[in-house]
Amino acid sequence: MSGEFIAIFTASFVTFFVLIDAVGVAPIFASLTARGPASYRRSMAIRSVLIGTLIIFGFAFFGAWLLDKLHITIDAFRAAGGVLLFLIALDMVFEKRTERRESRAEGVLAEEEESGELEDVSVFPLGIPMLAGPGSIATAMLYMSEHASWVAKSAVLSAVAANMVICLVIFLAAGPIVKAMGDSVAGAITRIFGVILAALSIQLLIDGIKGAFGL
Repeated sequence: MSGEFIAIFTASFVTFFVLIDAVGVAPIFASLTARGPASYRRSMAIRSVLIGTLIIFGFAFFGAWLLDKLHITIDAFRAAGGVLLFLIALDMVFEKRTERRESRAEGVLAEEEESGELEDVSVFPLGIPMLAGPGSIATAMLYMSEHASWVAKSAVLSAVAANMVICLVIFLAAGPIVKAMGDSVAGAITRIFGVILAALSIQLLIDGIKGAFGL
């Protein structure tokens, strides 16, 4: 692999690892699928990761075309993405993001109790917005538009795919992992990721403003 591929892959991998936050989603996945047998949990893990990957890849390839049709410049989108990611980072630091995820999970579980059937949670809330959320979608679009060569683009896509593989592994082992970590450790990890994401988001905002005003 070339130096360019490794550098872009590493930077993209870290960003998507923070955004997708598989460690933070694992407890929600465990609670959503706890009532089902092993086959149900395995099916939900595979389907949710596949759906999340397809959504992010779809926006990565066709997001720029959509922006062009809407007459939105990439610098404007970069600045908006920076603001959006900063808000997500604040949610992670103050655990608002986790609270919303748990609220969605409780709603799904309540519906299951009323119907007495196991619901398909692979599309919502797991596939979207927990895995393919606004932050990961916007970042995929930005990174793909920033790089012209297919070596660089393939590095970004590989970083997304690698993160999704990690999500699948964590989901398949969610039960033991959640018990081993505990709520306090999971919360601390989410806060650390939030601080890292805040710094990344500010950099995106600065780059967008510079590009828009030619600074």
